[in-house]
Amino acid sequence: MRLYTKLTLFTVTATIAVLGLFVWLLPLLMQKIASGNTNKNLAEQRAKVRSAIRENGIGYYLQGDSAYGSYSMLKDEYISLEPYYTGADLTHLQTAERIIDGDTINYRILIDTFTTLQRPYLLEIGKKITSIQEDSIALQRATIGVLIVLTLIMALIQLFYTRHLLTPLEQIISTRLIKKAFPFKEPQRPLATSTYDFKYLDQSISRLMQQVNHAFEKEKEFTSNASHELMTPISIMQSKIENMLTSPGLPAETVLKLEDTMRIIKRLKKITNALLLISRIENEQYDRKDAVAIKPMIREVLEELQHRADEKSLTVDERLTDHITLYRINKDLLFQLLYNLVHNAIRYNRPNGRITISDGYANGSYYLCIEDTGIGIEAAQHERIFDRFKKNTAQREGFGLGLSIVKSIADYQDIRITVDSEKDRGSRFELHFSGARLAP
Repeated sequence: MRLYTKLTLFTVTATIAVLGLFVWLLPLLMQKIASGNTNKNLAEQRAKVRSAIRENGIGYYLQGDSAYGSYSMLKDEYISLEPYYTGADLTHLQTAERIIDGDTINYRILIDTFTTLQRPYLLEIGKKITSIQEDSIALQRATIGVLIVLTLIMALIQLFYTRHLLTPLEQIISTRLIKKAFPFKEPQRPLATSTYDFKYLDQSISRLMQQVNHAFEKEKEFTSNASHELMTPISIMQSKIENMLTSPGLPAETVLKLEDTMRIIKRLKKITNALLLISRIENEQYDRKDAVAIKPMIREVLEELQHRADEKSLTVDERLTDHITLYRINKDLLFQLLYNLVHNAIRYNRPNGRITISDGYANGSYYLCIEDTGIGIEAAQHERIFDRFKKNTAQREGFGLGLSIVKSIADYQDIRITVDSEKDRGSRFELHFSGARLAP
């Protein structure tokens, strides 16, 4: 999962979690706020009544009566004033029922006692509980609506800012890492960003790419020079030993030793030629302008290796489509690639085994498959089989340079190789020609 996706999911999840928690706690909070606000309003009304009595006297409310009572049209609020005879002063808030015009209603009531003109009075100011709850619910709905809108706005701001913040990282991934062909030939332009971390990351990756390129160039140079330099002394040694073998009167023991030396020199010459071929491929010394018909080339390869297949009594099953031609490819390199794969299929096959060569189309691209019934390759060795001079004595005599040449040729000609192999079950090599144009 990409970093931007993770940050987006975290932002959305965290926002929803906080919103859900707030909505869950909102009724309790609103109830407390509404209750506190009601208590405050009742206290303010009590202060107004006491102030009016101090300024205008108790008669301002009683108007000659012994008690005073008043309530709003919907009975949401009421006020009562009457003589108080118990003598004990008290002031408190409570929730209680009151009967008004025959209706029993729950009120939040502020009860207060005071003395004026040497007479105690009881003052009650009430607000209907249902009215308080309705105000609380309306406030909750308004708060939730505003909160949802603000949450969406904040989420969008966070998403856009996160995307803007991570844009340099996406540029680093797309320009430095994704589908970068090795060696890295494109100029490394510095990343335009004000974020120090991304700038440092981009510079570090660019330096690593330069170091890898430099090491690769050194390796190519060494391989090329070593191969060229070795060919001359090897050829001289081979020529001298051949001359010695033609000398008359050599003892039989000396002839055997010279023949063993000749085999070693031929093997050394073969390795040197392979290294030189790899070096030339990596230095792009081969053009890719040929048109190659697949079926005739496979048959040409099989003809050259037929005697080796006959030595093991192998059956070669060819299932190729007629008239398949590849364009913009190097014929000699493709022949070498196919030769090495078929040679390996013969070399590591079992007596009386089978080799199947087939082709087809998958996902719009042409592929060629070379399959054998040989000793196979362990799964742990799949990543190493194209490395140079890697050996697996438990399975094969040694991978040597054959498959390394195959890999170098395939990479140079935009051919993707897939390997499906299992120990003691055979191997299947597929060549996918996605880069070459086909003409059926």
